[in-house]
Amino acid sequence: TYFLAWSISFYPQVILNWRRKSVEGLSLDFLWYNIYGFTCYSAFNIAFLSSEEIRKEYRDRNDGKDNLVQPNDVFFSVHAFILSFITLYQTFYYKRGADQHVSPITRILIGTSIIGIIFLLIGVTIGNYQWIDLFYYLSYIKLSISLIKYLPQAYLNFRRKSTVGWSIHNILLDFTGGVLSILQLILDAYLTNNWSGISGDPVKFGLGFLSIGFDLLFMSQHFILYRNRYDEAMIKKNSDMISASHERERLLGDSDYV
Repeated sequence: TYFLAWSISFYPQVILNWRRKSVEGLSLDFLWYNIYGFTCYSAFNIAFLSSEEIRKEYRDRNDGKDNLVQPNDVFFSVHAFILSFITLYQTFYYKRGADQHVSPITRILIGTSIIGIIFLLIGVTIGNYQWIDLFYYLSYIKLSISLIKYLPQAYLNFRRKSTVGWSIHNILLDFTGGVLSILQLILDAYLTNNWSGISGDPVKFGLGFLSIGFDLLFMSQHFILYRNRYDEAMIKKNSDMISASHERERLLGDSDYV
């Protein structure tokens, strides 16, 4: 259920952008953090599930026990990457505000972490690190991004005093997924008597708590603080549709008269 809730949570924003034909109200910093984070998380999950070398290195560090990454974790992260990419593509296709751009701090943070990846790759090549260290680093990038990626959107909502353009259905589904993700990880560890699965996969455990905290913030903004639902993009779209409909009726009426 957590897998379904988190997976479906990416669709409401895509659909909302398509309906509005606009991405105004959506933070570009959030989108770039999201797609970069899920790129790292996908690589981490794929390696931990499919690479025998990574699995061996994990067992060596955790008393011979296997990691708890499952196929649904891989599917979720790859699916999230694809939907995040689609959402980012919409920002180039649909209308956006003149002040919507990627901030310098986002460029710096992403660029700095990529430099770290390059250094670790060099370290693995010369034997100073193991491959598992590189993928742990990717998981920590994802965890760090999850800690900060919602901040630009929360600030944008605060500055606009509105959540219009930001899908609340995404948040409700994400909240459900966060709660159930934590319960599932704890249940897996209990049934297998392998509590190292939590310490050995901190990104999954941390993501659940982080998503819950930010989801509560966004729900407060949407339902309590900023209850104004005036959406200029939808109003303009509906007005254009009505005008087009009236124009068609006028032309048909003229045609009938002739």
